[in-house]
Amino acid sequence: MFPTASLLSTIFLALTVAAKPVAVPDSPISLPIARRLNTSGGAINLLQHDQARAAALRDRAEAISSGKMSRRAAAASIPVINEATSYIAQVGVGNPATTYDLIVDTGSSNTWVGAGTAYKETSTSVDTDEPVSVTYGSGSFSGTEYTDTVTLGSLTITTQSIGVAQTSTGFSGVDGILGIGPLDLTEGTLTDEQDATIPTVTDNLYSQGTIPEAVVGVSFEPTTSEEVTNGELTFGGTDSTKYTGAITYTPLTTTYPASYYWGINESITYGSTTILSETAGIVDTGTTLILIATNAYSKYQSATGATEDNTTGLLRITTSQYDALEDLNFNVDGTTYALTPNGQVWPRSLNTYIGGTSNYVYLIVNSIGTPSGEGLDFINGYTFLERFYSVFDTTNSRVGFATTSYTDATTN
Repeated sequence: MFPTASLLSTIFLALTVAAKPVAVPDSPISLPIARRLNTSGGAINLLQHDQARAAALRDRAEAISSGKMSRRAAAASIPVINEATSYIAQVGVGNPATTYDLIVDTGSSNTWVGAGTAYKETSTSVDTDEPVSVTYGSGSFSGTEYTDTVTLGSLTITTQSIGVAQTSTGFSGVDGILGIGPLDLTEGTLTDEQDATIPTVTDNLYSQGTIPEAVVGVSFEPTTSEEVTNGELTFGGTDSTKYTGAITYTPLTTTYPASYYWGINESITYGSTTILSETAGIVDTGTTLILIATNAYSKYQSATGATEDNTTGLLRITTSQYDALEDLNFNVDGTTYALTPNGQVWPRSLNTYIGGTSNYVYLIVNSIGTPSGEGLDFINGYTFLERFYSVFDTTNSRVGFATTSYTDATTN
C-alpha cells in the first residue's frame, strides 16, 4: 500500500551562457553529496519547529514594516540534500574555499556560516566590523559581517556579504544558512545600519553578470531514506530534466505580511470541498510541513477523519482512512496542483525520527496556528515542493510551479 523506494539520484551541476533563463544542458558535471539526518537532540518535533518558524516569519515582517522599506550569462545548478527537516547545500567560502553545509532557505535572505565548521579567513576575507544577527523562530545567530568569495558549484561570487557566527542556537549538525529569500528580509540585520539591506547571493550573481536573470529553480524529490542526495538548485534558469510539462507562473502577492516573502495567493480544496478560500501565504523551503489556517485545518481534519497524535502533534489516520483520502488541491491563479493521498503522508520509514510509531500513518498537513484573514494563512513547505518543481523569479516578481515525475509517486 505504501511502496518504499530509496530515491538515489545523480544530481547535476552545469554552466551555460545565455540571454534569458535557460534549461541546464545535457552532459552536466556531477557533484555528489552525502549528509546525515540530524537527530542529535533526539526525535525531531516537526510541528513545534514549523509553527515556531511561522510565528517568527510574521514577527520578522512586522519588524521590517515598522521601518523604511526598499525592494529591490548562465544557469548553474548545485545539489541539495533532504535531512528530514532541512535541505542542505554545500557552499564554498574563501580562497582556497572552506566548504560549509548550509540550509537552503527561501524564507530568509542572509547567508552565514560558523554554527558548526568555524569560519576560516583567507586572502579574500574582509571584516566589515558590522555586527549582524537574525532570529528564525527555531534558532538564531549573531556575529560579524564579512565580505568574501562564495562558490556555488561552478559559480563564483566576489565580495559577497556573509555573517560569521560568534553564537548560534538551533543549528546543530549544520554550519549555517544559504538565504535565497527576497532582498528586504536582510533589512535591519546589520545592527549598526538598521535601514540597510544586504545583497543576497542571487542578487550578486545577477549584478556581477554571472547569471542572466535573478531566478532560482528548485527541485526536490520525495525520499524514504534518512540521508540521500535528492534535490537541486539552479541559479539563473531552470532545469528541464527536473519537471514535466510547462512551468506556470503567478505574481507575488501584495497582501501583508506574506508580501515580504515568496508570497502567493491560493485557495485549497479537499476533493470538491473548499477548506481555504483564496488568501495569501508563502512558499518556503525552510518549513517542512504544509501549514494552513486553523479553520482550514479543522475542516481538513474533519474531512479526513484524522485524529491528533499526542506524541508528534501530527494528524494520524488508519490505513482504511488512507484508502478513502482524496486529493488536496492547491488552486493558484487558475491552475490546480493536486497533492495525491500518498503525497499527504509522512514517509513511514522515517516515522521514528520524528518520535512516531513505525507503522502509523501521519499526515503532513497541520495548523499554522492562526485563523484565515491574517495575511499569512498557509505555508507550502518542502513536503509540497517535493511534488512540484518551483521557480523563484526576482526579476519578474513571480513564483512558478510545474509537475514532476514524482508528483503522483507512491513513495510514502
